[in-house]
Amino acid sequence: MEGITKRFGSATALDAVSLTIERGEVHALVGENGAGKSTLVKILTGAYHRDEGTVVLDGVPVEFRTPADAQDAGVCAVHQEIHLLTHRSVAENIFLGREPMKWGLVDWSRMNAEAAALLAALGLDIDERATVGSLNTARQQMVAIARGVSLGARVLVLDEPTSSLSPREVAILYELVGRLKAQGTAIVYISHRFDELYAICDRVTVLRDGKLVETRPLAGLERLDLVCLMLGKPREALRAGITAFGHGHASQAVSSTAPLLRTEHVACGTRLRDVSLEVRAGEILGLAGLLGSGRTETARAVFGADARDEGAVFVDGARFDPQSPDDAIRAGIGFVSEDRKAEGIIPEMSIRENLTLAALPSLTRFGIVSRSKQRAMVDRYMQRLGIKASSADQRIRELSGGNQQKVLLARWLATSPRLLILDEPTRGIDIGAKGEIQALVNELAAEGLGVLMISSELEELVEGSSRVVVMRDGRNVAELVGSGISQQSIIHAMADESDTPTATPA
Repeated sequence: MEGITKRFGSATALDAVSLTIERGEVHALVGENGAGKSTLVKILTGAYHRDEGTVVLDGVPVEFRTPADAQDAGVCAVHQEIHLLTHRSVAENIFLGREPMKWGLVDWSRMNAEAAALLAALGLDIDERATVGSLNTARQQMVAIARGVSLGARVLVLDEPTSSLSPREVAILYELVGRLKAQGTAIVYISHRFDELYAICDRVTVLRDGKLVETRPLAGLERLDLVCLMLGKPREALRAGITAFGHGHASQAVSSTAPLLRTEHVACGTRLRDVSLEVRAGEILGLAGLLGSGRTETARAVFGADARDEGAVFVDGARFDPQSPDDAIRAGIGFVSEDRKAEGIIPEMSIRENLTLAALPSLTRFGIVSRSKQRAMVDRYMQRLGIKASSADQRIRELSGGNQQKVLLARWLATSPRLLILDEPTRGIDIGAKGEIQALVNELAAEGLGVLMISSELEELVEGSSRVVVMRDGRNVAELVGSGISQQSIIHAMADESDTPTATPA
């Protein structure tokens, strides 16, 4: 792929990106959220059409109009979400849409035999007659890969293939990837887990903000340097004072007060393994980590959006076992999700309706919403947060991203929370709105609100946090306080191979 450019309206998702993959190579494709990985893969597999650039397969220029075109040419993708028919057999899924026929009917014996031979060649002990729904996630993932191989895949894209696998199942996947590599298959491997990349990948291509940063062998590339390439940060200490959090708050950790929130060894699925942290009233606890480290999963577990498998959560010292977000809201916890469009705003509803959504119980009597109370609440928060709109009845989808984010903040402030969880609070908004929101968060903490702030912006964490907890592979691996909070120390903790939690003294 050479000079690949893709635009969506006025936004450029990919800007002259190039990617070269060799036969029998496992090539890592990495980058933070929004770097352009998914867009590049969708162009490679025919799901998107490129605006500029060329794609050459075995020396021949190709133009894939659909994923079917790409599959016919031997370019296949196995996505993080497994797309199989769970009520059909393994053999049926492998040969879906191209079943062997005999006298106008499906040749079941031939299909089962060919599926069994394929699974055996890949070293997979899976019954080809088993219903896919009866298999665990790991085996379903293997079936999806086997289907790609059966299509004659010369280029196979594996997108976060171990996201739902146990360590034993990951080892099976590694063996399968090794077999495919030995057979000459070119594999594009997308993962945020460094252990995987260094275990099986030969080279890595790093994308950032839709642009190619670098392609180089993984051998000899230190993990710390890879993190720096992904984040665009040098090893040396970086400049400070570039957010609107103000000065001095980061050193004002309220260590003498009892924790408002405490988690102990919280685990949830395969994404969250062991998380222990504390948030006190009046402080901003920063939560750092690369995408996939478990930051959002921690927030969802605290908020009751995901059920915990292990561990405990305490609010004001009392055991807290939320069965749903409604329990968390009643306990005084608010949560601004990182996905503003999918999990935040209701686009066709007005600012007034979106802002008061979580506070409706306090505005309602006998099932009727008090319009006067609702109007007073909306006016108060639109003025306090400086929400720019023609009126409170304007549809929220018509606002800028920054003003939408302010409405979501106002939604939770209207519930008078004690703890506010902010997941990427300034992502995707302009510099002016970003500064206003940063200043507001700082002001709220100064007023006594406990804040758990997840951010990929290291400047936000360094300048806005009382303490910073760094996560990696579903665990908290470091806690930084006082003068120990720096961009370099956060990057080191992200890349450190040690799994032993550490603390940096003030």
